[in-house]
Amino acid sequence: MKKRRLVMRSLILLVLGAAVAYSLYANLTKDNKQKVAVGDLAPDFALVDMQGNKHRLSDYKGQGVFLNFWGTWCPPCKKEMPYINNQYHQYKDQGVQVLTVDIQEPELAVQQFAERLKLDFPIMIDTDKEVMSTYGIDPLPATFLIDKNGKVVKYHTGELTENKIRDFMEKIKP
Repeated sequence: MKKRRLVMRSLILLVLGAAVAYSLYANLTKDNKQKVAVGDLAPDFALVDMQGNKHRLSDYKGQGVFLNFWGTWCPPCKKEMPYINNQYHQYKDQGVQVLTVDIQEPELAVQQFAERLKLDFPIMIDTDKEVMSTYGIDPLPATFLIDKNGKVVKYHTGELTENKIRDFMEKIKP
């Protein structure tokens, strides 16, 4: 009986040790790209929106930019999109630009999603995940607030309420 207990304890210890070793290995070998941090200059990028207009982040210098990364399959993203659209209409003439980046989805799916929710802010698709990778996005939704000088003043992951979006817009209004 004692021998059996010793064997079981040894096996459990061995499994735990293997799990710890694997976790350490996985963390040390994964791609550790430092995400863009508050205070950093936001990395420039250029993407084309659903209407064929090219948006280069640096073209918005002098304006606040609400940069949101999302996907149509993401429940919190779906919930916050109408709020972003409402606040886009409130702030677009006050020097705040909304740029949203869908991550690697078919254009038709994104177009249908935007039409269903009556979204009319610029929606771009990061087809090769290059911008997502540059910004270190994980998980979705992710929002960067960029001031008129191109500096990141806030990074937020998770669902946004309409009040939070309004507060964010006020924070980056020039």
